[in-house]
Amino acid sequence: MPSRKFADGEVVRGRWPGSSLYYEVEIQSHDSNSQLYIVKYKDGTELELKENDIKPLTSFRQRKSGSSSSSPSRRRGSRSRSRSRSPGRPPKSSRRSVSASHQADIKEIKKEILEVKLTPLVLKPFGNSIRYNGEPEIIERNDVPHKSLQEKLHLSQETSYISTQYSLRPRKEEIKLKETDSKEEKVVTKGPASLRTFDSTVTKMKELEFGGVPGACCLMLGLPVFLVMLLLMCKQKDPSLLSFPPPLPTWYDLWENRVFGAYLLWFFLQALFYLLPVGKVVEGTPLIDGRRLKYRINGFYAFVLTSVVIGASYFWGVEFRYVYDHFLQFALGAIVFSVALSIYLYVRSLKVPRNELSLASSGNAVYDFFIGRELNPRVGAFDLKYFCELRPGLIGWVLINLVMLLAEMKVQKRGAPSLAMILVNSFQFLYVVDALWNEEAVLTTMDIIHDGFGFMLAFGDLVWVPFIYSFQAFYLVNHPNELSWPVVSVIIALKLCGYAIFRCANSQKNAFRKNPMDPRLAHLKTIHTSTGKNLLVSGWWGFVRHPNYLGDLIMALAWSLPCGFNHVLPYFYVTYFTILLIHREARDEHHCKKKYGLAWEKYCQRVPYRIFPYVY
Repeated sequence: MPSRKFADGEVVRGRWPGSSLYYEVEIQSHDSNSQLYIVKYKDGTELELKENDIKPLTSFRQRKSGSSSSSPSRRRGSRSRSRSRSPGRPPKSSRRSVSASHQADIKEIKKEILEVKLTPLVLKPFGNSIRYNGEPEIIERNDVPHKSLQEKLHLSQETSYISTQYSLRPRKEEIKLKETDSKEEKVVTKGPASLRTFDSTVTKMKELEFGGVPGACCLMLGLPVFLVMLLLMCKQKDPSLLSFPPPLPTWYDLWENRVFGAYLLWFFLQALFYLLPVGKVVEGTPLIDGRRLKYRINGFYAFVLTSVVIGASYFWGVEFRYVYDHFLQFALGAIVFSVALSIYLYVRSLKVPRNELSLASSGNAVYDFFIGRELNPRVGAFDLKYFCELRPGLIGWVLINLVMLLAEMKVQKRGAPSLAMILVNSFQFLYVVDALWNEEAVLTTMDIIHDGFGFMLAFGDLVWVPFIYSFQAFYLVNHPNELSWPVVSVIIALKLCGYAIFRCANSQKNAFRKNPMDPRLAHLKTIHTSTGKNLLVSGWWGFVRHPNYLGDLIMALAWSLPCGFNHVLPYFYVTYFTILLIHREARDEHHCKKKYGLAWEKYCQRVPYRIFPYVY
């Protein structure tokens, strides 16, 4: 795959040959042999330029005045006027006062800005044959009469390239214009508070997710209550929905200091394993200020050490059924701890610099407490969000499943666990081991690079994952389900199918992100974007836009099937997980559309289905 920085149809700045001036141009095509771009200027001139003679629009400083570079022919006329008399200097015969002269200078500068202002460059219609990886891509267009280029394609304010953001003025004009801007800014700062506070304006305009502040409040109050009700329902002899609500327990059945102490011991044991100097150190994605944080990849080693500790404890006679008997108390202890951690995270985020806040933060205290303000909260080198993402909850999930397996044998008086319990434990054990073995892949997820660390992730990682994802095993303790070997074979085949899609899709994506020029990936087709990255449109990522989500959902169904069809309760997980991934896909779609623009629209045309082929 040829390496190129700019996409066809992208609006950039191209240097006019023989000068140091850059003008807005549109990329027409790219020659992979000569590595030259064919560009088109606003006056219709087409030239071949080298890549180092082209710069993205974002590399030029934005100007509030709305000025723009003119076309080469127009600019030469403007330059000739500048030589006769500098627009920043009054005639010698002028006897005006200093302040009057300054005002006249400003008017003259703004007048010339209007003279050289051009209309935005309009992109060509999506009807041309464009090449990606040497193969033509034909995109259908609507049949329209022959019109001017501007009439064929009307770009909205959000998606059009605004050509009036930059200025290519002589140095004296630049200095004068900077002085003008600074004076205008001082006038604004003396105005009302609504004009003075930029943050408040951004907060009002920012689109809040999860239903905004009301949605965040409902989730923070409703999810803990819903979790407790779900566990109480599952422990009843008849867990049908007709028996809702379940009998409420006494306070003693909900809270015990000893249980909370055991939970804290588990959390800090995993923190100790996280701090061990084993495993490689890798860099995360670049932050807003260009820094790349370092992360130690040792989750799998922590899992092995935890397994040794659990095995030794079982050998020494530790009664793990204690976790099952006090399961509701452990869940409530995890809820209290996650709320306390969320409060700490919000308070410390009030003191961090602005460039360390997450893109999802809004300025509203309630919403930011839920979504998280600080992107990467760290205590020294200890990254709190990265640690909680995979360690206490995910490894705790495996431990809880093992506890439920031992509890089933005692409650049902069995000499060996049931096939249904073995399937659930094996499937979810494989999932956790896979996640820890491929721990580095989590550094590119939305949780790490976009969302802050607040109640949403703290509750999700420390409470929801261990106590909801283990729900099938918890259900089977009191509601056994016998399976025949043919049914077991079908469930195993479904699980392996989902896992193959999930793992192959993620491996293909991670390999492409590490080295897009890998010869093993040469058969993959891509679409180049204005960010310099490529979007995969073949392989697993040409099948649907999120094949890893598809594999995830197939595996979730395979986890629920061993519980049988006597009650709908065991299928809550796959139902919830479907809603979660559809919502996450919608969030990802929104961010990618803003980030990749035209290239993302082309990608969606090539890959129309989001998760479920021919369905959604």
